[in-house]
Amino acid sequence: MCYILIITKGSYKVSQPLLVVKRNGRKENINLDKIHRVINWAAHGLSDVSVSQVELRSRIQFYHGIKTSDIHETIIKAAADLISPKYPNYQYLAARLTVFHLRKKAYGQFIPPTLYNHVYKLVKLNKYDKCFLEKYSFSEISTINSFVDHSRDMKFSYAAIKQFENKYLVQDRVTGDIYESVQFLYILIAAFIFINYSKNVRLDYIERFYDAISNWKISLPTPIMSGVRTPSCQFSSCVLIECDDNLDSINATSSAIVKYVSQRAGLGINVGRIRALGSSIRNGEAFHTGCIPFYKHFQTAVKSCSQGGVRGGAATLFYPIWHLEVESLLVLKNNRGIEENRVRHVDYAVQLNKLMYQRLLKDEKITLFSPSDVPGLYDAFFSDQKKFSELYLMYENDSNIRSNKVNARELFSLMMQERASTGRIYIQNVDHCNTHSAFDANLAPIRQSNLCMEVTLPTEPIQHIDDNNAEVALCMLSAFNLGSISDLSELNNLSDLIVRALDALLDYQSYLLNSSKKGAIGRRSLGIGVINYAYYLAKNGVRYSDGSANNLTHRTFEAMQYYLLQASCNLAKEYGSCPLFCETNYAKGIFPIDTYKRDIDDIVDEPLHCDWKILREKIKKYGLRNSTLSALMPSETSSQISNATNGIEPPRSILVVKTSKDGVLRQIIPDSIHLKDKYEFLWNIPGNDGYLRLVGIMQKFIDQSVSANTNYDPSIFLYGKVPMTQLLKDLLTAYKFGLKTLYYHNTRDGSINPQKDFNSIKVTNYRENDFSCCDI
Repeated sequence: MCYILIITKGSYKVSQPLLVVKRNGRKENINLDKIHRVINWAAHGLSDVSVSQVELRSRIQFYHGIKTSDIHETIIKAAADLISPKYPNYQYLAARLTVFHLRKKAYGQFIPPTLYNHVYKLVKLNKYDKCFLEKYSFSEISTINSFVDHSRDMKFSYAAIKQFENKYLVQDRVTGDIYESVQFLYILIAAFIFINYSKNVRLDYIERFYDAISNWKISLPTPIMSGVRTPSCQFSSCVLIECDDNLDSINATSSAIVKYVSQRAGLGINVGRIRALGSSIRNGEAFHTGCIPFYKHFQTAVKSCSQGGVRGGAATLFYPIWHLEVESLLVLKNNRGIEENRVRHVDYAVQLNKLMYQRLLKDEKITLFSPSDVPGLYDAFFSDQKKFSELYLMYENDSNIRSNKVNARELFSLMMQERASTGRIYIQNVDHCNTHSAFDANLAPIRQSNLCMEVTLPTEPIQHIDDNNAEVALCMLSAFNLGSISDLSELNNLSDLIVRALDALLDYQSYLLNSSKKGAIGRRSLGIGVINYAYYLAKNGVRYSDGSANNLTHRTFEAMQYYLLQASCNLAKEYGSCPLFCETNYAKGIFPIDTYKRDIDDIVDEPLHCDWKILREKIKKYGLRNSTLSALMPSETSSQISNATNGIEPPRSILVVKTSKDGVLRQIIPDSIHLKDKYEFLWNIPGNDGYLRLVGIMQKFIDQSVSANTNYDPSIFLYGKVPMTQLLKDLLTAYKFGLKTLYYHNTRDGSINPQKDFNSIKVTNYRENDFSCCDI
């Protein structure tokens, strides 16, 4: 029998007394005033929230034996359902109720235990790494405990605290048991990162780093948030694996995929060397089955692990546009065709260079080859653009080499059609990746990127799983919260903290392969980016689309890169430069500000403000501890937990809606009440030009890449369809301003059916002047 909760203006009545089951299993009479007090506590200090509205919306059906945890979850959902642009503070009320709920689950009470007691218990449960108790004295742990401010839990939005619950808090994903709260997560990350620092300085670094991450000055990625402090010791967000053109390498690549996808890493897999269908094997004994069966093999490996329930396995596969099978490879992700000729559950990146763009602009043909038939061409594609052009022309004129000539505009149009219809055919400009690189392309060429198209690190094909000569690239990621800084000089101290922290993790973490340790320890590559850029623009009164943000962006990313390089140089002075520093352009005194596309100078007239001359001399003397320092990643989840806008992206609206395993999560963008008219929302931006120019300005300073998107609202175009000429112009604009990579193609929801409409795009009948403005 059920007993219905009756609410009249904030008071409760129940038809007759009943018992509830508490979290510890005890039964007691229901206390409705306690429920009312908890909601009142959560609403304290929040304007425009109504306790009675939450109570009315909850409509709890009480019955004998109802769990208090179920009552609490119902009230949380009721509060979350009230989140709206008009009433944004319900996101904090719902969050506080969730914090209360999670602490009761973790500790059996709202007040957390002492840090020592908490850690001791979880070490016994094998949830935390025991080295914490071995390397820190009781006195030090007591001091670390004093740094913790549990009240900071109350600053989170509902969407943020649910991300912690779903992804980051240490838990048993089978039983659903939660073992920690957020501030213990933060302080223990700081303590484990600096565990090997000397005793006379490490407490200071722990306190400062804890303050930076718990106050959202610095944002950390999923592998660090969920892994540091646990027995799991792999924290690199990005893994780049290069496959060679033989079965041993293909099998080793598959094994490496399984190892790393199980440890929460996103994967980039370079498959461009694999020979084309019909190629000779063993001197003609057999002919090759082509790329698709091996892509399927890699897809199976990627999807074999769920990454501990934190997120699903994901990978991007890379290949050159001039590959003989490219016309079949470009359509692998679309919904037409049959399972045998589609590989839909990984993403793809097509590799381009200036010669390919020139063929497009001149309406010439592109000649397709199997890499196995054209010696030296594949390697030159990345390391030496002049040599590539010479070899390409030579092989084109050799009638004995198997090839296929296709019209460049038709091939590019097919690529952009598939990019538009699936959203996930990415672009890598391999010449920009190598001519505007942290690395000397002759010694350490860039032949691929990662899952999200922001990491550009050297790799060498893996031949077998214990290969000591291969190089599997790893990158440690993090980001500055631009919205939380009031002056660019703050980046000085924050850069020191994050560079030290990520560099320490390179020594603390374990390595699953010899080939990954080789690159990680040899190059010590970091990728530090930004979140909350849209809020940063809004509070400074500038916009994406009209050029008003160009100079601010130039100043910001100059300061960021300068302070990061300075921090790494200071670390090199203390501990020595990275072993493979000699393979970087920095070692030759060449910085990103020396190699950027000069087209940027036409759109921004801001001078350099930092003292680069002194820094050059300092780096010449001491080197750098890290081969790379910067990369601009999407940061979707980590932005959400910091109550920030995603990476560098404009928000779609004041109310951001994301789905999770618990349903829809609503989050209001920062300071929306005061800055509502200052934000420039995605679908109000008239085109991609302004955004792409800003990315080009960022790329001038960033030594890896920028994960940048293109966005289209078909309703603003004739007949509600985006013209192919527009897609190609945007691609050429990105190349013109030096972008190394392009990530998602976004189409406004509800405007069209992307699969239907983009597949009907006409790819012929270009006018002669369609690309006349695209001088690359």
